[in-house]
Amino acid sequence: MSEECTHDCSSCTANCSSRQQGIPKEQLNELSSVKRVIGVVSGKGGVGKSIVTSMLSVLMQRKGYKTAILDADITGPSIPRAFGLKDRALSNGQYLLPVTTKTGIDVMSVNLLLEDETRPVVWRGPVIAGTVKQFWTDVVWDEVDYMFVDMPPGTGDVPLTVFQSLPIDGIIIVTTPQDLVSMIVEKAAKMAQMMNVPVIGIVQNMSYVICPDCGKEMHIFGEGKISEVAKKYNYEILGELPIDAKLAKLCDKGIIELMENNYLDNASDAIEQRFPN
Repeated sequence: MSEECTHDCSSCTANCSSRQQGIPKEQLNELSSVKRVIGVVSGKGGVGKSIVTSMLSVLMQRKGYKTAILDADITGPSIPRAFGLKDRALSNGQYLLPVTTKTGIDVMSVNLLLEDETRPVVWRGPVIAGTVKQFWTDVVWDEVDYMFVDMPPGTGDVPLTVFQSLPIDGIIIVTTPQDLVSMIVEKAAKMAQMMNVPVIGIVQNMSYVICPDCGKEMHIFGEGKISEVAKKYNYEILGELPIDAKLAKLCDKGIIELMENNYLDNASDAIEQRFPN
């Protein structure tokens, strides 16, 4: 144990003897059941965690599983927009009820609690972390097979809270081809190692664009370093998403559930095989 230990493991990543005993996870309420929890993370914002989260939830729902999304990106929530959710989350008098998408995916996001979705959430770290915990404990998650947690960027308070407070089965790391992002991905990978959270694999977004004339793949950000990172940590490459104007349009219109592509089929198969229900 560190000489400066405050005995509060909730904001500490030291690998001391106290941590080895484990930190109790937050418990679901008596009306909820969640079998598997998958985090979608990155060490940097703007790489596409939300679109990957949305697509994976759609794919798993299409496989016949009951899926849900806990939007832990409190200050930058975008999940409701991708699914075209306008209704506010309601209460049953004791707990919050998630808003359900057209195909039956349950979603909880701070934007579903605000009167104006453009209103900024100007909260300090402890309040944000507490909200994420409440999204787990105070929401009715009804017989969920796979819950996807859209994590905020970085390796700070909220990702730490999710890792320590929620029973995360595994995470998917999202990256883009730029060298800078690849370096930051390693930070996320090392954080996962520190927290003893399994990494399911890596997804690279913005990998290429298809030429509309010849159909050739053009790597406008370069080939990327995803193979090097995957090899270094023995991670599986689960998918490489192109810059797809059609997919972006579906998100903008709130109809991501109508997507028609196979970009993340391998990722959804890997989740199903590694964490069967």
